[in-house]
Amino acid sequence: MTVQTWTYIFVGLSFGLYLFIAWISRVRDTKGFYVAGQGVPAIANGMATAADWMSAASFISMAGLISTMGYSGGVYLMGWTGGYVLLALLLAPYLRKFGHFTVPDFIGDRYNVAYQGDRNDLWSRVKANPARFVAVVCAIFVSFTYVVGQMKGVGVVFSRFLDVSLTTGVFIGMAIVFIYAVLGGMKGITWTQVAQYWVLITAFLVQTIAISMNLTGTPIPQIGLGSKVLESVDPMQPYLLQKLNQINQDFGFSNYTAAFMDGKWNKLNVFCVALALMCGTAGLPHVIIRFYTVKSVKDARWSGLWALLFISLLYLSAPALAGFARYYMLDSTAGLNGRTQETLPQWYHSWR
Repeated sequence: MTVQTWTYIFVGLSFGLYLFIAWISRVRDTKGFYVAGQGVPAIANGMATAADWMSAASFISMAGLISTMGYSGGVYLMGWTGGYVLLALLLAPYLRKFGHFTVPDFIGDRYNVAYQGDRNDLWSRVKANPARFVAVVCAIFVSFTYVVGQMKGVGVVFSRFLDVSLTTGVFIGMAIVFIYAVLGGMKGITWTQVAQYWVLITAFLVQTIAISMNLTGTPIPQIGLGSKVLESVDPMQPYLLQKLNQINQDFGFSNYTAAFMDGKWNKLNVFCVALALMCGTAGLPHVIIRFYTVKSVKDARWSGLWALLFISLLYLSAPALAGFARYYMLDSTAGLNGRTQETLPQWYHSWR
């Protein structure tokens, strides 16, 4: 069978698995729909939270970002993972302790002003409790902005692997998410995301380990990034990072291992970017709501720690995959000047 046929088979099986989980996890009550009955184990919620976070940005773009920026791209790893430390220590336990379903509920009750008017008069209720209204607007704005990026990522993935248009890929992704979200609510989404985590992390690690073995002979990508290249013929530069620096210089780029964008950033820039990413991660509505689904405040804290552990499996491998991809891309394009399109590498035809 062709690669495209295998792609259809694996994608179809994963979709079928997600829909099956959503069907057996379907709920009929409000608490089950919004917070999965608040009975999800901490480790399962950690996996679901990790899958929630391993979206278009982390799964598709993280390695590409580091591949482009080199060592300086590590600031994004620090910022995003640091956000889960804030969640686990400062936010998740207290949100779960409060007992409501959403962040606007928490904000509204925290800054509540006694309202004595008509409960059906929406504008009067907004004026009586503007904090809740502001929280709702912020949640909608952040969620909408985030969803736009995710849907674009879904469209890109499906258009490449299923050989369909970008628009068709977006609609396929929307249909799948809509079905299992409506069927199972938060309970169905939670257990579907547990399965998604294993699909995503397996897909990411298998390719990274395979490339590391092929390029350096080392099955551990993190070690492979600092190892010698098997086919190296230069005794002065046998290591992968050395060769990356040299190839970058040949193409007119700064060294791959140069810190702070080779002097273009200062320490204040790095600190501010990391801090902004930490606060942004800790404030994402779709991540925060995951901590309402566990049994207790203790489980909410442990969920954040488990999520950080599961995400780290991807984030610790992303720099290695980025370095391997950078090496292969630059090495395969060396000396292409004047060559016809027919003689260019296969990846060029697939992604141009």
